[in-house]
Amino acid sequence: MKSQLLNIKKVFENRIRLGIMSALSVNETLDFNALKELLELTDGNLATHLKTLQKHKYIQTKKQFIDNKPNTRYIITALGKKDFTDHITALEGLLRQLK
Repeated sequence: MKSQLLNIKKVFENRIRLGIMSALSVNETLDFNALKELLELTDGNLATHLKTLQKHKYIQTKKQFIDNKPNTRYIITALGKKDFTDHITALEGLLRQLK
């Protein structure tokens, strides 16, 4: 049980960051507007949580222009995928122990 607790990452305890990571885990890439609509967030709220995940190197950005408009896409990093998977596995383990 103690080893499972070590895999729980505080950064993923927030429901919005959990949602971002979940969405990026099953999609190769998502842009800002897709994440905003999917998670039903304001621009500022989403941007704040994306910055936190970037700071921890869990996601990276890809900026480009589409039809002369800026477009920012987000991609989960290898570290992000590993730590997020470890976090979910640890939570599942704790839930099994509670049954």
